[in-house]
Amino acid sequence: MNAARSVARAIDALRRGWPIAIHAPGEAPLPLLAIETADPLGVAAFAPGGDYPLLISSGRAATLKLTNQLPAADPDTPVAIEPAPWLDFSTAVALADPQFDLATPLKGPFRTMAIDRPVASLAAIRLARIAGLLPAFVIDGRDPEVTIDPAAIDRHQDAAGLHLATRARLPVEGAEDAEIVAFRSPDSADEHVALLIGQPNGSPPLVRLHSECLTGDVLGSLKCDCGPQLRAAIQAIRANGWGILLYLRQEGRGIGLVNKLRAYALQDQGFDTVDANTRLGFAVDARDFGVAARMLDLLGQRDVRLLTNNPAKVAGLEAAGVSVVERVPHALPANPHNARYLATKRDRTGHQL
Repeated sequence: MNAARSVARAIDALRRGWPIAIHAPGEAPLPLLAIETADPLGVAAFAPGGDYPLLISSGRAATLKLTNQLPAADPDTPVAIEPAPWLDFSTAVALADPQFDLATPLKGPFRTMAIDRPVASLAAIRLARIAGLLPAFVIDGRDPEVTIDPAAIDRHQDAAGLHLATRARLPVEGAEDAEIVAFRSPDSADEHVALLIGQPNGSPPLVRLHSECLTGDVLGSLKCDCGPQLRAAIQAIRANGWGILLYLRQEGRGIGLVNKLRAYALQDQGFDTVDANTRLGFAVDARDFGVAARMLDLLGQRDVRLLTNNPAKVAGLEAAGVSVVERVPHALPANPHNARYLATKRDRTGHQL
């Protein structure tokens, strides 16, 4: 079975509540079952002895005060929890899902244990994010549906496989001369698009990297500034004469729609966007701007003026070989619903005007 197919099967199995295994070279296989999609019968079949360890990210472990194993600063670094008689399925769910933190007093105590398969464990956390699931697993059970290796997961996210699929004229509000270009990868279901506005004039294009936001772009959410930023970017590019809007299928800063909505629920409890992502067990920003660089390369653009307040976008493009000759600020006024969100971007993730 080729790598792309095996990862697709593994993602499908996890989302269906079926076990998989990750086998890194030099390590024993790591069988695992996603807690989010499992049920008591599935766990009993996977780990019939009733005693099973859990694997969670260190971001989630820090929330649960379980980082005595390793004070990891990287939210992707995994932490294993020892089996215990009181670690039943309902407790595993409460450990995995922060929506229950205020409502469910956790049993305990819990002890962490040494990670003996570090490469496979880290790959499991990455795979959960790709699958749009909480990064929490029952591990060391039996009968996995499919076995994959970490290298296959890395290839699944490799932007090098992205290719131009089709293009067409697309008049849009504010830019009636626009053309849309679609990109597809054989290893991923995500289909990114570029909106080309105006005609090349020999100068570097004004480029905007816009990550998909269903709630903001489509539904008009006031919790973020994504919808207004998208529309203002089209207007700015048109006023510039020519440029490119890259629409990246990286919802919720790369954690997916469902997990983004979970972060919204945590924000309603008082957490800001940074703490909400970490509490869920994810990195503060899990996006891959190498995808944008690949799209620009396929469009023949290696020097750009970047419309952004986010230095990470500049660094991400330049690391992938795109020269950012100028950063152009992209600021919009706040509203009562997103003022704290914008302040968090400024104060905690380094956004600049």
